[in-house]
Amino acid sequence: MVTENTNLRPLLPDCHPQHDLFICDVADAVLKDVMQQMEHPFYSLSKKPETSVKRYKNGKNWLEITPSIKGLATIYDKDILIYCISQIMAKLKKGEQVSPRVRINSRELLIFTNRGTSGREYLSLIDALDRLEGTRIRTNIVSGDEEQIDGFGLIDASSIRRKHGMDGRLLWCEIKLSDWVFNAIRNEEVLTLHRDYFRLRKPIERRVYEIARKHCGQQKAWRITLAKLLLKTGSQSPEKRFRQMIRQLVEHDHLPDYHVSFDDDDDMVVFTNRGTMAPAPLPDNRVPSLRSETYELAREAAPGWDVRHLEMEWRDWIVEAPRDADAAFVGFCRKWFGRRGRPS
Repeated sequence: MVTENTNLRPLLPDCHPQHDLFICDVADAVLKDVMQQMEHPFYSLSKKPETSVKRYKNGKNWLEITPSIKGLATIYDKDILIYCISQIMAKLKKGEQVSPRVRINSRELLIFTNRGTSGREYLSLIDALDRLEGTRIRTNIVSGDEEQIDGFGLIDASSIRRKHGMDGRLLWCEIKLSDWVFNAIRNEEVLTLHRDYFRLRKPIERRVYEIARKHCGQQKAWRITLAKLLLKTGSQSPEKRFRQMIRQLVEHDHLPDYHVSFDDDDDMVVFTNRGTMAPAPLPDNRVPSLRSETYELAREAAPGWDVRHLEMEWRDWIVEAPRDADAAFVGFCRKWFGRRGRPS
């Protein structure tokens, strides 16, 4: 009898192709993540506990991440935050009240993140909460000639309810998001992720996808040097090993939303949009087309940026139709540039 080698499959199988009816609204929710978490390497890519302080520097900006004794929060622990962000954004879209406290049904979370529902999976959630709560981040914000240094956590607190008995199954937990994460959500500083994000097998694949989604976005293509991409991932692998990882991504070509290629001559990694992302329209499609002169004003407000790309981002996060769409878009571009400056 011939058996199939599942290790050859680039993507993990869909664990829950037919979701239970009572949680279909959760399973079908749009995946959302905070932009800053996609931009910077907050999370460990190692499956072994990382207990040393990590420091990342990009230009004048730096990021210092201090783990708890249980280790640094991992990119798989981040699934819990993606779940919370996605649920809060879904409520905001419906006009419902939201708060930094999110109650999570454990089974719904496991299905949402394409995991199994065995007892071991429930126990892993408890460890993940410990790492998320214990990881502390300190970073600088440079404004003019002043430097502001802020420290914060990913979640401020968590409460767990477990079933009494031998199995000790986790029923639900309540998380209080940090002000930093919750404010980013309220300010719509989020991007939509492809559903297959949770099917990516390797931590580095998830991280590379996040970077591509953040920087390439809706653009046709985006290029970055291999060395710079390695820096942005936060990977501890040497450049030679990282080059092999990228070549494997190129070979399998299974990254959601983006085709990956590698230019040997320039040592550049190139991401090309597959065209699988559609801008999320408002429920009643009330946002009209923008005037041609609005794009000129937008270019002045955000020099160096592709204004058509910014328009896609603006339409993706907007909650309700503004009274003056043109003025709102220009204001969005001005705010975008004020936070990010010229594209790198």
